[in-house]
Amino acid sequence: MKKLLVFSAFLLALVGCGSNQGNGELVGVFSRAWADPTPFGMVFINRGSYTTGTNDQEANWAMNSQSKTVSVDAFWMDETEITNGEYRQFVYYVRDSIARERLANPAIGGDETFKITQDKKGNEVPPKLNWTKPIPWGKPNEDQKRALDSMFYVGEDAIELVPQLNGTMLNYKYEYIDYKQAALKVNKFNSLKSGYDRSTEGLGVTKDSADVMIKKDTTYRDEGGNIVNRTIYRPLRKRADFISTKILNIYPDTLCWIRDFTYAYNEPYMKMYFSHPGYGEYPVVGVTWEQAVAFCHWRTRLFNTYQVATNGPLVQDWRLPTEAEWEYAARGGRDLAMYPWGGNYIRTAKGCFLANFKPLRGNYTDDGYMITAFVAAYPPNDYGLYDMAGNVSEWTSSVYSESTLSFVHDMNPDYQFNAKTSDPDVKRRKVVKGGSWKDIGAYLQCGSRTYEYQQESKSYIGFRCIRSFIEGQKK
Repeated sequence: MKKLLVFSAFLLALVGCGSNQGNGELVGVFSRAWADPTPFGMVFINRGSYTTGTNDQEANWAMNSQSKTVSVDAFWMDETEITNGEYRQFVYYVRDSIARERLANPAIGGDETFKITQDKKGNEVPPKLNWTKPIPWGKPNEDQKRALDSMFYVGEDAIELVPQLNGTMLNYKYEYIDYKQAALKVNKFNSLKSGYDRSTEGLGVTKDSADVMIKKDTTYRDEGGNIVNRTIYRPLRKRADFISTKILNIYPDTLCWIRDFTYAYNEPYMKMYFSHPGYGEYPVVGVTWEQAVAFCHWRTRLFNTYQVATNGPLVQDWRLPTEAEWEYAARGGRDLAMYPWGGNYIRTAKGCFLANFKPLRGNYTDDGYMITAFVAAYPPNDYGLYDMAGNVSEWTSSVYSESTLSFVHDMNPDYQFNAKTSDPDVKRRKVVKGGSWKDIGAYLQCGSRTYEYQQESKSYIGFRCIRSFIEGQKK
C-alpha cells in the first residue's frame, strides 16, 4: 500500500510538471480506466469453450466436420438479426451523402455550404460533407431540385405514383487493409533495413515478377462513370500497398424474392418487403456477404466518428462473426445442445414450434408465419439471443470448406480467405448458419452448416454483427 501511495503521488507530480521521464524510474504510460461500453442492441457473450460439430445423425451428403473442442474469446453480439429498419439507416446515410455531394456540385446544385472547407479558426481543411446542414427534400429551390431529382427515376423510367429512389446510384466507398497478406512472413517489415524486403533469392524470378509482388483489389470509376473492379500486382514498398479500395452498391436485391422461387407469386414481397414501414422490424434479406461487410465498416465508422468528436477512445470494429463464434453463441452456454433452446425437439410440450422454419411436410404457416417473422418473435436462448435458429440464415466471415475442423486452431478457430476479383468462385464460398424460414428442421441445429457464394443475394439469408470485447484495466 505504501508503494502504491508513493507511486500515485509521484504520477501526479509527473502530470503536474509535464515530464515523462519518471526521474529515471519505469512508471509506464497509462490512460484512464476503461470499461467497454455496452453497444445498443447487443448482448455480451463471455469467453469459453464448447464442442463444435453436429450432435445428431447427419443427413446424407451433409459433409459436416467431426467434433472438436475449441475455445472462443469474449464478444458482443446483436441480439437479433439486422432488421430492414436498421439497414435502411445505412441506405439513408449513403443516399444523404450523395445528395450533399450533388447539392455542393457547382454543375448541379452549386450550394457550397453543403461542404466544409475551413475549420472553426478559418484554416483551410480538406473538403468534407457538412452534415449539420439539412437537405431540402421538401421545398428545394430550382438548383436544389435539379440536383435532388437526378437521384430518382425520371422520364420513361418513372412508373410509380411517387418518386422512386434510384437504388443503382447508392454506392458506398471504403478502404480496408488486407491483414492476412500483411502478416505473411515474406511481407514482414525488415527493422534492420527500415523497410520491406521481399527477397528473390533462390526463386529464379526477377524483382518485378508477379511471384514477388503483392496482389490487391482496387475499385475505381472509368471515364464513363462505371465501377471497375480489378486485381493488380504491385511491389511492396510501403504500408499503403496493403490498402484496398472498395466501391459497392449497397441497396438490397429485392428481386431475389422472385428469382429464388420458380413458379411462385412473390411479387408483393419484392415490392414492399424492404421499403414498407410494416416490415421495419423484419430481418433484412437480399443482402450479399460483401454488402454485409460494408455495413459493418459503416457501423464502425458511424460510432468511432462520434467517439472522436467527443474525445472518446475508439472501439473494436463491428464485423461478421466467425463460424465458431456464431455456433458458440447459438448454443447459449449449453455445450452439447442440439438446438439454441437446449432441447432435442423443435416443439414445446404443448406442441408449439420454437422457431420459424418449414415444418412437417411443407406447411409453411404451421409455425405462425408464411415467410420471415418479425425479429424476436420466439423466445431467446440462454445468452439472450433471438432467432439463432430459423427466420433467416446468417452470413459468417468464415470460408466454407468440408474439412475446416481438420486444420483450424482450437483457439478462436477460423478460416478466412480474401477472395480477389480474379479468383474463381470456389474461393468465394462463405459459411451460412442457422437455417431459415424455408428450411427443414435439420438446418436449425447449432452444428449444421452450409454455404453460399459471397456475391449472391437470397431471400432467406440475412446477418447480424459482433464486436470483440476489450476487457480493460483492472481497478
